[in-house]
Amino acid sequence: MTSEVNSRSRRQGPAVLRGRAVPPTTTDQRLLDSRGPADWVHADPWRVLRIQAEFVEGFGLLAELPKAVSVFGSARTKPGTDEYELAVDIGARLHDAGYAVITGGGPGIMEAANKGCDENGGLSVGLGIELPFEQKLNDYLDIGLEFRYFFVRKTMFVKYSQAFVVLPGGFGTLDELFEAITLVQTRKITRFPIVLVGTEFWGGLLDWVEKVMLTSAKISPHDLDLIHLTDDPDEVVQIIIDGHTRAEQEIIEARASAEAGEAAGE
Repeated sequence: MTSEVNSRSRRQGPAVLRGRAVPPTTTDQRLLDSRGPADWVHADPWRVLRIQAEFVEGFGLLAELPKAVSVFGSARTKPGTDEYELAVDIGARLHDAGYAVITGGGPGIMEAANKGCDENGGLSVGLGIELPFEQKLNDYLDIGLEFRYFFVRKTMFVKYSQAFVVLPGGFGTLDELFEAITLVQTRKITRFPIVLVGTEFWGGLLDWVEKVMLTSAKISPHDLDLIHLTDDPDEVVQIIIDGHTRAEQEIIEARASAEAGEAAGE
């Protein structure tokens, strides 16, 4: 029993806890759990300071990050599989196109994308999260940061990425995907390509979106244009480059139009 306790380990923010020091729940669980006594009311103001500290630490560490693309996908993908090697290839190609690579910092697809970028000489970033089970940051990171709160981590992904590349994954991958789609759809973020990689994996989901959500008028036809689907790593990078080129051209045209309007008014 003692050896089992001593073998337990968890990262909690900047700290490493082992053995009996590992709490039975995560920080997110304790924040969101509404059950139990009401003494949590008096502790929440202090939690706000911890949340603020995570934002400050993340902003400070990533403020000078060059243009970057976040790559998402399953932590369960094994090295040597086709999906893993595809993510390695995409990570390398993103660096060649001038982008840093950001992932969730864990194993599987995240590790593969970081590996491709890192071994090709690029800047590789991992934004980890405190979980009830052990998931250490992978070995291919130039910058690694672990968060207690999912919503702080999500803010960092969106703020410091110029595009999302989404490979096959589970619930966490879907969460990041639909959050990004929602932010683009509602124009909370702009100039933000979203690329799904894996036609066989994602095809059924997109068919459902088109045949069920669209036909029942839950989304607009142009909402489907927010998502790109491909199996080709070259096309992944080209979609991102083309999206940013168009966006930059639109900005230039908008500024020119505004300046012309001001000149005409004079």
